[in-house]
Parts: sequence; C-alpha cells; structure tokens
Amino acid sequence: MIKKNIGFRILIGFGILLSLLLLCGQTLALVDYDLTVELGLQESVNEVGEVGIAFAKGFGFGDTLIYIPFLVAGIIGLLKNKNWGFFSMFGALAITSYWPMVCLYAFLSDRVAISLTPDKYISYSLLLPLITIYGLWGMWYLINWKKELASV
Repeated sequence: MIKKNIGFRILIGFGILLSLLLLCGQTLALVDYDLTVELGLQESVNEVGEVGIAFAKGFGFGDTLIYIPFLVAGIIGLLKNKNWGFFSMFGALAITSYWPMVCLYAFLSDRVAISLTPDKYISYSLLLPLITIYGLWGMWYLINWKKELASV
C-alpha cells in the first residue's frame, strides 16, 4: 500500500482547486469573456487593452487543450497510483510554476499598458508567487515521493 501523507493530500487538494479555477476562469473565457470579467476571473479591456484580451484568450485556449487535461489526468493518475499520473502531474506542475511569473512580470513591468486597480496589484503580487511555489514544491514532492516508492 502506498503511503498518502499530508503532502499528497495538499498536492491533490490544491490541484483540484486549481483545476476548478482554471475551468471557470480560462475555459469559460473562451465561451463568454465578459462573464469571466464580471466574476473577477479575467481583466477588462480597460485594464489590459485589446492585445491583452487576445493573449488572455490565447492562454485560455492553451490551458483548456493542454494544461487542464494534464492537471486532471495527473490528479486521477496519482489517486489510482498510475505511472502516467506522475508524469502528467509533473508536466502540469511545471506549467503551474511558469505561468504565474509571466503574468506577474507583465503586470508589474508596464503599469501604463496594463492599468489594474491597486487591490489587484497587491493581490496578484501575493497570489501569483504562491501558485509558483505550489508548482515548484509539487515537483520537488513528486520526485521525493517517487524516490521513496522506489526504495520500498
């Protein structure tokens, strides 16, 4: 029997939460972008401009086709103790550690082109690094968990 400790539960729990947020914020934006703005899950054209909206929709498309399926497959595969679950989750966590830093840098590097409200600058400056830390920690956790399994 494979030991599924608190680290495993954190990895899966945050993965499920992130999957739901991605479905609501990214996939829904492909269908009804204005609704995701109203829900506070995307930025308005006044905040990021037309090009920003195009990139947001592009990320939503990529997330819907690649990122979300990797994340969901990783969660399911790890829960079923499948080898493909490890690799799928590791790939999703690599994406998880990458995209928040891209967004954070974009938001902070050009406050003229991207004019968010002060509360968004504060919340994004706190939340996005935490998402990156989750991704990096998750990859570290999976590598060490795999080593532990190999030594049993």
